Amino acid sequence: MEKQRLRSEIDEKDTWDLTTIFKSDEEFLKELESASEEIKKVEGFRGKITLSASNLLSYLQFSDTLERKLYKLFYYAHLKFDSDTTDAHSQKLKGLIDNLLQESSEMSSFVNPELFSIPYTKVEEYMEENAELKKYHHALESFYRTYPHKLSEVEEHILSSLGNVLSAPEETFACLTDSDMKFGSITNEKGELVELTESNYTNYIRSKDRTVRQNAFTRLFETYEAFKNTIAKTFASNVDYLTSMAKIRKFKSSLEASLFYDKIDVCIYNNLIETVHKHLPVLYKYYKLKKDILHLDTLHLYDIYVDLVEQTDKEYSFEEAKETVLEALQVLGEDYTNTLRRAFEERWIDVYNNVGKRGGAYSSGFYDTNPFILLNYEGKLRDVSTLAHEGGHSMHTYLSCKNNPYHDSSYKIFVAEVASTVNELLLLKHLYKKETDDKQKLAILNEMLELFKSTIYRQVMFAEFEKRVHALKEQGEVLTNELLSKEYYQLNQLYFGEDVVVDDLIRYEWMRIPHFYYDFYVYQYAIGLSSACYIVDGILSGREGAKESYLNFLKAGGSDYPAEILKMAGVDITKSEVVESAIQMFDEIMDEFQALYDKVYQK
Repeated sequence: MEKQRLRSEIDEKDTWDLTTIFKSDEEFLKELESASEEIKKVEGFRGKITLSASNLLSYLQFSDTLERKLYKLFYYAHLKFDSDTTDAHSQKLKGLIDNLLQESSEMSSFVNPELFSIPYTKVEEYMEENAELKKYHHALESFYRTYPHKLSEVEEHILSSLGNVLSAPEETFACLTDSDMKFGSITNEKGELVELTESNYTNYIRSKDRTVRQNAFTRLFETYEAFKNTIAKTFASNVDYLTSMAKIRKFKSSLEASLFYDKIDVCIYNNLIETVHKHLPVLYKYYKLKKDILHLDTLHLYDIYVDLVEQTDKEYSFEEAKETVLEALQVLGEDYTNTLRRAFEERWIDVYNNVGKRGGAYSSGFYDTNPFILLNYEGKLRDVSTLAHEGGHSMHTYLSCKNNPYHDSSYKIFVAEVASTVNELLLLKHLYKKETDDKQKLAILNEMLELFKSTIYRQVMFAEFEKRVHALKEQGEVLTNELLSKEYYQLNQLYFGEDVVVDDLIRYEWMRIPHFYYDFYVYQYAIGLSSACYIVDGILSGREGAKESYLNFLKAGGSDYPAEILKMAGVDITKSEVVESAIQMFDEIMDEFQALYDKVYQK
């Protein structure tokens, strides 16, 4: 029986090097103690911050220094924890910094009310008076936008003191699904009994053996069904928190509250859903294509992830994946690829799955760390795409941090998926262009189709689910497992259409989506791909200034609001045409796939 490896069994070269943050846990603990003392100094600013331009500047500089110290600790502990969530020592380190961040939040709770004690016009006077303070213009302007949603000092302190409690739903979900839940075993294509995990489920649900993928589907979701009441309560608590906070801060809805800080109008979110609804027939066309090519009388949900062509079973060693990604991204310039190469040489990447390791993939880092990448690499083409994707995030972080002062270095999540998806598209288009074998070209086209299907349509379905359940809560509904699962099932019926059998167990799929705890996050994937399509088309077609505009976008960090930063790359996300152009590309790739498939197999 195939088993997950222990963390100790993973070759060191395939793990990330966290000693670049702290050389040891002892050094971490020493710095933790130092930060604990530094936090106490915030009290010295009470009542003084807004008295003069120099006082305001002093506080902002102190705050930056303290925050950098705290988040260096945070990233070390959380990356270490995600390497093996079952390790008690890592759990302790994570708990220590989480508690310290909570303490810092509580002790500085007086700051926002104190800043709000003077109008923004006074701050503008201070900025004209002090050139160093003026460098904080965007950060200060962004902060004072929140004035209508401010609370009193006492209220802010109370909310700060409840920070750990209010984040408990996400933490509980992560512990349950990453560490405690076991999905049992299934029989693989070779007749071997294998342990099913969230990580390897991706492989089995794409198996050419229909029995294997059906059993994986059934086993996974029956396990979630067994935990349905616990997960539903956990999720409902998170929705309770977000909707309550929106009401407390005088927003019309939790959706409006979530979009406010990025200065994104709710109409952009709603327009995205409406535009996708308008073009659902393109998705239905894709599933009809899949049903026909797979020669299935009925297409079930456990069939929709299976690859259309044999070449998608090709294995890529991690070394091959590295060189392929670097070659594909050469179009972005030597400086870009030389920096990305450092990710491999300096161990920014944690490559393989092990017992207790967090599932999925991400890029994580900030101003004073490397932009680390977590993978659960399995050697498929999609894993190569994931490497390119997360490499895009890491390069975005790297360039943002290298080209901005700390307070403007952190880009908003809204633009994060642009950089990652640009890399994916460049990779797939590069592979397609260099490929001479028609069958393998079909495999690459298939991968592109999957990207559009999963990044636009699937993520928008998730976004619509979030919008629905938050609205139901705000209308006074109790979010039970039955209600949540019913809403999710109905959305699946809408998005898959009449030609796909919507299996009953899919009603529990919402339970496994960690992004539902990230506060209206997923719609940004669809915006990201739509924007990326425009950018990639410009770069590959040689549009004048396209590459330079894109690199300037990556370097902009958080120096402006997301929609304005996207305009640097020529993208206006207020217009439906941005999403429609991406859906048109999806449709065109589908037609290209059909024509090539007919050429190869209908001779």
